[in-house]
Amino acid sequence: METIAVATQNKRVGKTSSTVNLGAALALAGQRVLVVDLDPQAQAGTALGRHLSGGDQRARSLGWAIQCRLQGVRPDVSEFWFDRSELVAGFGGAGSLHLLACEESTMNAVREVIHRKGYCATPVLRRMLAEVASDFDFTLIDTPSAVPSLSATAFAAADGVITVCVPEYASLKGAAVTRAAVRHVKDRTGGECDPRYLGAIVNRSHPPSAREGQEVDFREAMRDAGLDPFPADIRLDRRIGDSFALGVPAAIRFAEQAPGRMYGNLLGQVLARMRRCREGQGVPVRTGE
Repeated sequence: METIAVATQNKRVGKTSSTVNLGAALALAGQRVLVVDLDPQAQAGTALGRHLSGGDQRARSLGWAIQCRLQGVRPDVSEFWFDRSELVAGFGGAGSLHLLACEESTMNAVREVIHRKGYCATPVLRRMLAEVASDFDFTLIDTPSAVPSLSATAFAAADGVITVCVPEYASLKGAAVTRAAVRHVKDRTGGECDPRYLGAIVNRSHPPSAREGQEVDFREAMRDAGLDPFPADIRLDRRIGDSFALGVPAAIRFAEQAPGRMYGNLLGQVLARMRRCREGQGVPVRTGE
């Protein structure tokens, strides 16, 4: 199983939509996929049509499972995930799509415990996922913005980390902070965790014919900042946001149209960079994929 975390310090740049749509594209390609929602706002669960509202449902939340693990109890992770494979059932050759869903109060409690315990606690999710590695081909982790303890937990669980920018210079700083944080994970976890930074998604861009000089300059600024943007970007498309609200990723709803093609192209480049990392060639990749 390979694990990818999608993270940034900036809000409202499309981190969750990137996570669930890449996961959906993988499932459509025949892979067994697990989406992990580490954000207390539970947006990935909403985007996949499964929202935990508290009460008895807290006992099925990822936050509850992590709390148990941090207290020395080893819960069966498979009892916590939700099967969302129905979303891809109508596609020939599709794989499976599962969700470890979040709930605000339990995940906030996890955040506080990990904050108190420090970096020694951040591999907790990695160890839990290792127990179900044979059940999935890929895991995609959605992370909260500006919650260091939970972001660190996601980085520790990941093999590769992707960040997300929109074509505005304000988003560069948050992406750069994410890349810098990934570099320190190996030392801070005593060598147990060693994620690789894979690159940055340019989200909500305009098509080439409508781009202004600022967007072209923005990509160059990303390269200068060492963010290594993927050549394939995700263009501004209202169907992506509308699909989020309906609980079905745009990569599934519009699999044969622009949203599906965009995420499919991006996925191919993400996997190519992961392969290069496995082979020791590393990132960045400046020209083409």
